[in-house]
Amino acid sequence: MKPIDICLLLEGTYPYVRGGVSSWVHQLITGLPQYNFYLVFIGGCKSAYGEQYYQLPDNVVGIEKHFLMDHHGLFTPRPRRGKKTAFNMWQSVIERFKRPEESLSPELLQGLLDNLGKQQGLSFSDFLYSERSWEVIVDLYYQHAQQQSFVDYFWTFRHVYSPLFTLVKIAENLPKARMFHSISTGYAGFLGALAKQQQSAPFLLTEHGIYTKERKIDLTQASWIKDRHSALDTSIHKKMEQTRQTWIDFFEQLGRTAYDRADEIVALYEGNRQRQIHDGAPAEKTQIIVNGINMARFSEAYDARLVAPPKVAGLIGRVVPIKDIKTFIRAIRVAVNSEPELQGWIVGPTEEDPSYYHECKLLVSSLGLEDNIRFLGMQDVAEIMPHIGVCVLTSISEAQPLVLLEAMAAGVPCVASEVGSCREILEGMNDEDKALGRCGYVTNIADPNQTSAALLSLLNDARNWRRLGDNGYRRVQRFYQEHTMYNHYQGLYEELLAWQE
Repeated sequence: MKPIDICLLLEGTYPYVRGGVSSWVHQLITGLPQYNFYLVFIGGCKSAYGEQYYQLPDNVVGIEKHFLMDHHGLFTPRPRRGKKTAFNMWQSVIERFKRPEESLSPELLQGLLDNLGKQQGLSFSDFLYSERSWEVIVDLYYQHAQQQSFVDYFWTFRHVYSPLFTLVKIAENLPKARMFHSISTGYAGFLGALAKQQQSAPFLLTEHGIYTKERKIDLTQASWIKDRHSALDTSIHKKMEQTRQTWIDFFEQLGRTAYDRADEIVALYEGNRQRQIHDGAPAEKTQIIVNGINMARFSEAYDARLVAPPKVAGLIGRVVPIKDIKTFIRAIRVAVNSEPELQGWIVGPTEEDPSYYHECKLLVSSLGLEDNIRFLGMQDVAEIMPHIGVCVLTSISEAQPLVLLEAMAAGVPCVASEVGSCREILEGMNDEDKALGRCGYVTNIADPNQTSAALLSLLNDARNWRRLGDNGYRRVQRFYQEHTMYNHYQGLYEELLAWQE
């Protein structure tokens, strides 16, 4: 295998998932052909992923994939005590996960590397069946979770902490790389911390969305976690169910340790940089590198714009809950009352969350929108843009959505919810940028009435529609071109790689 310049650590994304982050990773690799990349993909269960969606560029010299939630193999239970020193280390690690305001030290990370999965340390069988493991769980239960069912706590503990064994094994077997680059915190970011500890190589961390915040949103909405409160407890501020809190503490610690061990930390915009600092990232390590796109790809779409806007609202994104497709559908229902010919196009993959896709189709049917809303699946965005009058984004969480930049490069005005950097994309990030003028409207999260009003105001005023489209084109041209992004990352890579020379 060719020497590895950058080992990319990828959780639940490229090359097995389509979407904004995956597109960005592919863009980064192809845009920096002077570097050799090696890919480490981390997923939950193998059954959730199919074949690669992307053809790997020539400068990808290898790929491996791992699934954290699949079985580690069959083990025959038998009485075992467990190694005292290994479990002392383990209990120190677990206690730190219970106090995520302080990251895992290099000594504890080394302790994990030296002991987890080792027959002379803390084997996975010991984790499952040993007497000392039982003592650790019981002790933690009495300290932190007496109000919860012990059975619930026992199984939560196993599910939460067992992936650490896989992450340690991955870190120990990674090929030698000149540096590591994780595209999130979470499991991939923690793997980056372990890899740095193992190989003493530089570690770069880039976050698009804030992983810990998004996991909190997922856990808050998770139907598989049942809150158990007394029917007599009418307090508004009920204590969070312990299972939920255990998972949140775990992800917070993964993130804090990744921040602590990273040499440089990149955010897409100032709001997320401040959130990183709030969550424990040292401010002096943080910087902003905005997304960039290839404007030439959308030049034909820009030239093909009609004089008046097509009566089509397009949502381009995955059909998953975090994109809040249902608010878009409800907004179309409101808009159709005054614009019966309006079309709502949902452009993006539907296979990631089949149950949510089914719910969205049922909502379309129940609202009588079968003639107005179409699920188009994956499309060439540059080809579909001239047919869209307004690009709509109703997400409940975003970072710096590429789809807005793509719509702007095609001269299509946008309506987006107040998440991530959407406001600064549509209205400007600084005085120079704001002087270009707005290129769309920002709405409240989960507000179909406001979304409907905004898209109708654009579709019903051709002059304003074209003016806002031109504003967006100029904004991308000035601030969001991909060559600027490549230059920033090349400089960052060169700086970190020089540490190894």
